[in-house]
Amino acid sequence: MMYLCYISQKMEEIMEVQTGLPEMSRSRVAEGLASLLADTYALYLKTQNFHWNVSGHEFFSLHILFEKQYTELSVDIDEVAERIRALGFYVDASFTAFKDLTAVCEEHKVRVAKEMVQELVRAHEIVIRSARNLAEIAEGEKDAATVDLLGRKLNIHEKQAWMLRSQL
Repeated sequence: MMYLCYISQKMEEIMEVQTGLPEMSRSRVAEGLASLLADTYALYLKTQNFHWNVSGHEFFSLHILFEKQYTELSVDIDEVAERIRALGFYVDASFTAFKDLTAVCEEHKVRVAKEMVQELVRAHEIVIRSARNLAEIAEGEKDAATVDLLGRKLNIHEKQAWMLRSQL
């Protein structure tokens, strides 16, 4: 396994990324994507945490909703990480990196169902604002692929926030 990692690193040193986006532009966008990835991953963990710990008279419907949402988020996470790689940068997927980059608060206490829903709406709104800001940067850098990805992300998070808000 180490040998494959070494070869991959050597190939990147040999093969310069020449996609029409200057390195500075790719770097700015990748940096924003790294923060967005951290926010999305923190939201994923929070959603899964609430899925496991929800209780009360709304248990069944929220348990199913939370599972559906964290399953969708896992695909979303993968797409963001792959976009960073496509731009030519390493994805630091450590808990430390995510914790340093995210604006989504970690969950450390047991909440009632209504508070869980409210917390998830707030976290989705953080991701939505982050994606909107990054879309402006990506558009300014003429990175159409990232703008497209962010449009899809906005649709996912706005829909999930709406579904959660409808539970309140």
